[in-house]
Amino acid sequence: MNERLKVFSGNANKELAEEICDYLHVPLGAAVVGRFSDGEIRLQIMQNVRGDDVFLVQPTCPPVNDHLMELLIMVDALARASARRITVVIPYYGYGRQDRKSEPRVPISAKLVANLITSAGADRVLAMDLHVGQIQGFFDIPVDHLYAMPVFLDHIRDKNLEDIVVVSPDAGGVERARAFAKRLDADLAIIDKRRPRANIADVMNVIGDVKGKTAILLDDMVDTAGTLCKDAEALKSFGAKRIFAATSHGVLSGPAMDRLNKSPIEELMISNSIPLMGKSSPKVTVLSVAPLLAEAIKRIHEDQSVSQLFV
Repeated sequence: MNERLKVFSGNANKELAEEICDYLHVPLGAAVVGRFSDGEIRLQIMQNVRGDDVFLVQPTCPPVNDHLMELLIMVDALARASARRITVVIPYYGYGRQDRKSEPRVPISAKLVANLITSAGADRVLAMDLHVGQIQGFFDIPVDHLYAMPVFLDHIRDKNLEDIVVVSPDAGGVERARAFAKRLDADLAIIDKRRPRANIADVMNVIGDVKGKTAILLDDMVDTAGTLCKDAEALKSFGAKRIFAATSHGVLSGPAMDRLNKSPIEELMISNSIPLMGKSSPKVTVLSVAPLLAEAIKRIHEDQSVSQLFV
């Protein structure tokens, strides 16, 4: 790779950044990301980046606010160190769920975070499986949007499952589920539900035929797993023979692991966009998206097409 390519990471997911560097055959950039005694972030880039094409790998995963501040401060430091271009690689975009005014007097935090990243000095963004596609438009800089779908497809094909039906957990995820089902030559179903408040959902109906089939629940993220497990129970009550789930981002907070272990879900496939931080379950399979992100970084650096990754 060109010696002008540099990859840095904060503390959010250094393991993923190291995997990306291994794929690209470049060393991880040297940086000190620590804390002052009062909790403020102390940061210093420990090598020259003047005129370099810099990629900063930093998902804004829990603790979201700490990792977001690390991201903003690192971008500022790189900009002041005269990096030629700064691309922020955000495998998981925190605050992405707050993308519109769903109720009176609530913020659009996804837009606010986009403004912060742009104002800090980022030149472009490389994101993966944003909660909704229109978040790309919240940025006033170029955004390359990746999908973890190829990684999940390869894993599912290796399982040789029969009579597959891909299930969207809500109407908003139909486009994603339809594209997934097309590549598996599978049927499509939709779960109709209402969400009275955050992390709470009531299943109303299942639209489509799941009886006697292998259902694959497809979503962009799983947080407390309450909604996912209710969806799985609904599919079972409608006659699904086997139930799997594939979600790009495994936040898995609070009682998520306990719920998964008690649910009818045989396997939950997640990417390594968010580190599990010691949490584990025999039902959880972590698939690496490092090669996908690394290939996108390589293409951006060489001014090649990123969309060709999904042709």
